[in-house]
Amino acid sequence: MTRKSVCIFCASSDNTPQVYREAAMQMGVLCACAGIGIINGGGKVGLMGLCSDACLENSGHVTGVIPRFMLNKGWGHHALSQMVVTSDMGNRKQQMRDLSDGVIALPGGCGTMEEVFETITQRQLGFYPHPIILLNIAGFFAPLQMWWERSMEEHFMRKEHATLWTMAETPEEALNLFKELPEIQEPGEKCVLK
Repeated sequence: MTRKSVCIFCASSDNTPQVYREAAMQMGVLCACAGIGIINGGGKVGLMGLCSDACLENSGHVTGVIPRFMLNKGWGHHALSQMVVTSDMGNRKQQMRDLSDGVIALPGGCGTMEEVFETITQRQLGFYPHPIILLNIAGFFAPLQMWWERSMEEHFMRKEHATLWTMAETPEEALNLFKELPEIQEPGEKCVLK
């Protein structure tokens, strides 16, 4: 399968360390150069804005998906290739998944983590067959990996659930995984809890 668009979950904060900002910009450039469109939350600031700008500056395509109330507050990026306006946050997340062939998550806060967890759950239940990659810049997702491992050791999750997501250490590795990882062949059958 040739994947054409990646959903990028990431922070909208403008006060993050430079290492994350550089990774977001690099991700945008890599996607543009590979001809892979970016789907994101449509914001103009933080890692999201930096990633979008870097992609657009390199002749890439970025589709933003933003709730009407955020657009009304002036939070939207007005130079994106396309903007999809939704009625609420839940519909926003579903639209982002529907438009994408996979997810790459950059570091972020509660909103980013909510998107990541919901998408992993969707994949576990067979509703999202595409790959989910966490870009572990500066070890950001290492504590989360430890939590997942404990959850599996103590039987809150099955061991096979570890295949629902993949860690990457660089933007290049994340994009390569996005291109190469297989789809879930039989959605839901192997991972649904009984």
